[in-house]
Amino acid sequence: MAEYELVREIKNLCRNNQMRDIFFEEVECEDPEKYLRQRLKGKQIELSVEEGTGGAVTIHAVVDGMIEKYVFTPI
Repeated sequence: MAEYELVREIKNLCRNNQMRDIFFEEVECEDPEKYLRQRLKGKQIELSVEEGTGGAVTIHAVVDGMIEKYVFTPI
């Protein structure tokens, strides 16, 4: 099982506020997209996946109307 540093950014949709909530954690999973679908199970989601260099995976998600970005970087 692969180990990743996961960075989760939640875009603030409030007017005149450019700040984002950013969270860091370490996760173990075989497939970042499957991991995220399981983690967000029960919520209305739309995902787009981008493969990066060095095995990194960026997933842009709309989760119950909130815009979020998940970046999985291999450790």
